[in-house]
Amino acid sequence: MKRKERHHLKENELIHTIEVVRNVLESRQREVTAVLVAVVLIVVAVVGVSLVRQRNQSQGSELLAEAMVALNAQVVPAGTQAQGEDVPAAATLGATGSFATEAAKLTAALPKLQAAADAYPDSSAGITARYHLASALTALGRHDEAIKQFDDVVNRAGAGSLYGRMARLGKADTQAQGGQLDAAITTWKELAATATAELPVDAILMELARAYVQKGNPEEARKAFTQIVDEHPDSPYTPEARAELDNLKS
Repeated sequence: MKRKERHHLKENELIHTIEVVRNVLESRQREVTAVLVAVVLIVVAVVGVSLVRQRNQSQGSELLAEAMVALNAQVVPAGTQAQGEDVPAAATLGATGSFATEAAKLTAALPKLQAAADAYPDSSAGITARYHLASALTALGRHDEAIKQFDDVVNRAGAGSLYGRMARLGKADTQAQGGQLDAAITTWKELAATATAELPVDAILMELARAYVQKGNPEEARKAFTQIVDEHPDSPYTPEARAELDNLKS
């Protein structure tokens, strides 16, 4: 076959291929358009969700900051003045002077912490606010309410997260303060089994041992104190654990 004929055949094949592709695109024009529209909508949705999350996080951080101002306000008993030139944090909230008691300060901070926690509950700011809300409720002796809030922190942040572990720690302490010793012991034991660098096991074992002492179970308390002495000889809790063991022996 001559070169000119071969070249002509290639041109015909190329033209045929182009026509086939054009026919396919024309027949599927609606499908292609639909796919392009879907892709555009997905991109718009992703960008929109990202913008909403950023806005929510910013607004949640602002609410948390307002709540923390109240929570960190200075406590100055009636008839005394704050030391130095520092302006009491309460004054920035329009309050008259500082709070006279810790309870008064916490009571004033509660609604702000609640608002920050509920506005964007699954954001980092909302979880942080709820943790401090639970801690404030514990300090005010409202143990059952505090335990519910600590549980909510764990559910939203995840049991393995830092705030999740801190909330479980707070829950156990609240249970012990509220006289729910069996529940506190269960929580302490769970924490001891999953302790990390953020929540050292020696500190958890000490709380567990104290709970057993408070419950009147010297045998289990002795086991926990002994575990501290044997497994954590360099712990700052070891001297106290040894002293408690001596007390239990006597």
